[in-house]
Amino acid sequence: MGYFYEDLLATVPIFDSLTKVELLQIQSVGKLVTFEAEQEIITEKEEGTSLFIILNGEVRVIRKGDNDTEVILAILKNGQFFGEMSILDGQARSASVIANTKTELFMIQRNDFVDFLYTYPSLSISILKELTKRLRTADMKIKALSMKDAEAKVASIIIQLADEIGKIKNGKLVIEKLPLQVQIANMAGTSRETVSRMLHKFIKLGYIEMEYSKVTILEYSKFKAAYGL
Repeated sequence: MGYFYEDLLATVPIFDSLTKVELLQIQSVGKLVTFEAEQEIITEKEEGTSLFIILNGEVRVIRKGDNDTEVILAILKNGQFFGEMSILDGQARSASVIANTKTELFMIQRNDFVDFLYTYPSLSISILKELTKRLRTADMKIKALSMKDAEAKVASIIIQLADEIGKIKNGKLVIEKLPLQVQIANMAGTSRETVSRMLHKFIKLGYIEMEYSKVTILEYSKFKAAYGL
C-alpha cells in the first residue's frame, strides 16, 4: 500500500493538493487495472460508471468516422484522466479509449468519486482546471478545422500532439512517436498525402526535424505564432 501511494497516486496532478491520509482514502476505494497495447478500455455509447487515471502508459481517445476510420480526438499519458464526462453527467460514453502501450490505470467508481468531489473542494478545482484546458484545446482545433488552409490545419494537430505527449529536451519540444500520417489526416480533416507534404514543408521552413516517427519542434512558440495558434 505504501509503494502504491508513494510512487503512483502522489504523482497524479489532480491529487497534488491532497494529504497522504486523503490519498490513502482514495486508494482504498479504487483499484489498479492493466490493459495491453491496442486493447479497448471503454467503448463509445456504453454506460459510464468509472473514472480512469493513467498511472503508467498512454491511451488514445477516438471516435469512428466515415468507412469506420479511426479519428483521434486526443492522446493522454501519465497523470491524466478520462471518463469524467459520464461520471459528471451520468450519460453514455462520448468516445472510445484504446491503449497505445501497456497501460496501468487507477479506476474509481462514479459514486465514490462524486463523494470525493464533495469532500475535497480542491479536487473539484483541479478537475475544472483540466477540463478548461481541454476546452481550450478543442477551441483551437475547431478554429484550425474552420480554416481552408491545409498547412494551418496540420500545424494545429502537431501543436495539439505536442501539448498532449511532447516532452522538453535540451530546450526543444520532442514528440517521440507521432501518430500515423493517415491518423493525423483524420484529425486534421485532410488527406494523408497533404499531411506528408506539410510535414516536409515544416522541415524546409526550419520549424521541425523528423527522424522516423520522432518529431522535434525547434522553436515551439515561433511555430505556434506562425499559424496564429
